[in-house]
Amino acid sequence: MNMAIPPMGAVMNLARRDARDKLSGRTRYTIDQAGPGTLQAAILRSEIASARILRVDVSKARTMPGVRAVVTAEDAPGKHGIGVIDHPLFARDVIRYFGEPIAAVAADTLDQARAAAAAIEVEIEPLAPILTIADALAPDAPLVHADWKSYEVQLDGVARAGNVAWEAKVVRGDTDAAFARPDVTIVESCYTVGRQSHVPFEPRAAIATFEDGRFHIIASTQVPWTVRKVTAEVLGIPSSQVRVTVPPVGGAFGLKFDCTIEPMAALLAKKTGRRVAVINSRYEETITCLCRENADIRIRSAVTKDGEIIGREATVLMDCGAYGGEQIFLTTMTAHTLGGNYKLGSVRLNSRVVYTNTAPNGAFRACNGVYNTFALERHTDEIAVAIGMDPLEFRRRNVLGDQDIGATGQVFEGEVLRPMLERMEALKASLPSKAPLAAGKLYGRATTVGTWFIFVGPSSATVNLNADGSATLVTSGVEIGSGTMVQSLPQIVAAELGIRPEEVVVKAADTDAAGLDLGVGGGRTTVSIGAASLKACEEIRNKILPVASEMLQTPTDQLTLANGRVEIAGRKGAGMTIAKVVERVQQVSGPVSGTGAFTKPGVQAMAGCAMAHFIDAIDIPVFAVHDCEVAVDSQTGHVEILSYQVVQDVGRALNPRAIHGQIQGGVVQGLGYALHEEVTIDEQGRIAQSGFETYRLPLAQDVVPVTIDLYEGAPSIGPLGTKGAGEVPILNVGATVACAVANATGRSVCRLPLTPPRVLELITGVNPPLDLAHISSRWPENTIW
Repeated sequence: MNMAIPPMGAVMNLARRDARDKLSGRTRYTIDQAGPGTLQAAILRSEIASARILRVDVSKARTMPGVRAVVTAEDAPGKHGIGVIDHPLFARDVIRYFGEPIAAVAADTLDQARAAAAAIEVEIEPLAPILTIADALAPDAPLVHADWKSYEVQLDGVARAGNVAWEAKVVRGDTDAAFARPDVTIVESCYTVGRQSHVPFEPRAAIATFEDGRFHIIASTQVPWTVRKVTAEVLGIPSSQVRVTVPPVGGAFGLKFDCTIEPMAALLAKKTGRRVAVINSRYEETITCLCRENADIRIRSAVTKDGEIIGREATVLMDCGAYGGEQIFLTTMTAHTLGGNYKLGSVRLNSRVVYTNTAPNGAFRACNGVYNTFALERHTDEIAVAIGMDPLEFRRRNVLGDQDIGATGQVFEGEVLRPMLERMEALKASLPSKAPLAAGKLYGRATTVGTWFIFVGPSSATVNLNADGSATLVTSGVEIGSGTMVQSLPQIVAAELGIRPEEVVVKAADTDAAGLDLGVGGGRTTVSIGAASLKACEEIRNKILPVASEMLQTPTDQLTLANGRVEIAGRKGAGMTIAKVVERVQQVSGPVSGTGAFTKPGVQAMAGCAMAHFIDAIDIPVFAVHDCEVAVDSQTGHVEILSYQVVQDVGRALNPRAIHGQIQGGVVQGLGYALHEEVTIDEQGRIAQSGFETYRLPLAQDVVPVTIDLYEGAPSIGPLGTKGAGEVPILNVGATVACAVANATGRSVCRLPLTPPRVLELITGVNPPLDLAHISSRWPENTIW
């Protein structure tokens, strides 16, 4: 249910306090923190995708000019991972991907460190790499992890075998019976998507020291507590020996949810007794960039002539690369995206993570929801064609509504998607069609829906009320560029304490000063840290209002906090400054502070419905409706976006301007995924697009103005009724563009990105059909249909 409606003072178009410094170059990121005397590190990375390591000799490197320390797998005995503990810090015995770290060197200068790294002798026995999902699932495929049975697994009852690192399942109802009914039309579709690179403007960076028996790591990360935990696990030390602080982060998008170079910096700092910086070059960042994973998706549905979906089955194969990592966690998302937009009579879903000898993949804004939404919405349009129903009418009849049951059996609250579709229709009607701009080209338009969710999980906050009436917010939240730490959180604290957002100082993340936090991402910062901050402010109010009541000789229920003052209700100007009350409280009971904590309440799924999931049901669903018009050049295959419209569920918009910025940016990033950005693996297992020269990002001329309608009022457990707004804008973009291009060309779109050559092949009908036979491979049991 909704929390209290925010006071009007909490809702404003608040400018970013860090904007001027960032625009002028004054902001100091991790890469700016090294300073004089800091040792520079270089990483020796594998130049082969698969091999046995026979010998690593670092003796020559240790004697080279300027070298202070060399570390290898012998110095980092532990492994880390999510779900499956399979990932060493350095390759030990086996190389599993091109670019895998083998050793790291710290020297006085970066050139010296690189020269020493190049001098390390590595004797290997090359092995044939497994580079595709299909090859990994072949009956006689070599194992990327020959010792997979020995790995620690963090959930019980998980299906794993060979090159399949993890499988999550959803089974609800009798799909066999649904597909056997004589009155249904069965629609089956296959889709494939490539990888997408995050390309934040600041690469991954870490600077470490070792003093008084403890490590201090300054990191460009979204997850300081994860860095603390993983560094301790890899180094085999208590986590209390690791402190992590985080300056402003130069972009992340999910890339910096992992922990790889931070333990290397810590090891080198301990060995040298000096401050050590490990900073990826742009080339290193690109070839080891934890892309959004490539995937293959197969869906089939049993639908009545009236448009009721009585059965759905699907398999999603996700390429995790050489190590399971975040992809294992992301298998959970399939249930809530492929099974999340529409009412389903019965459902059976499998989501499998597959090992290959390629760079590990990772979380990326809206994770696998982006391509699952592409597959689902294209499949939905194909259903509409098969049963002869208008696609919008089909969606209106079938979108999830109040008390409908989701894929895992959770009960949804509130009627949201249907009225959002109506809002989109009204928005479209208010704008002139851009079809005339497509003169001489193929014109198409499409509207899609999407369901995502806000990660919650543990967060904590401490608020100190200062002597001058200002406040300091202490959390492990990180400013990754979204503005949450400098906009929504100060707004929430200020509204609760009756001061201006400008008077709320947000302390940079420090694991020694702030409590546990799951990390910044998944749209969770405003929700989780915001809720913890509210509770901290409640404690402060409970401390100052009784004292103010005594000072003003007025009951506390007649006092309000506003404009930096404690005011007597109904008596304008009667009261005193908050600073004066704080002065008195400090005299009576000491400094004024409050602490708060928040974690997910845990929405219930249907018992036994979800297997091997990290999240069985979603605490805060968030919905989106997108629409776009396209013009397709039949001579070149170029796709031009003529217009783009978004209706987004925001719960409660505390800062509409900030949300508009997130939507605009998310749509542009999604257009890159839909039309331009393609990561390919060459025959050596190397990412072929090794820099900006070869990786096609959206350019200034690709930016399309987005017409935005913020939908408020949907149920949310977020503070003041809020929902995270930064992740969901990218969710529908690939789906919407693909459906519009399909409508323009009259061809079935089953691949992303829609590059000009691929679209031209689509138009001319020469593109080969998808070969996804591996998606129904008999592992570890018969295919799911």
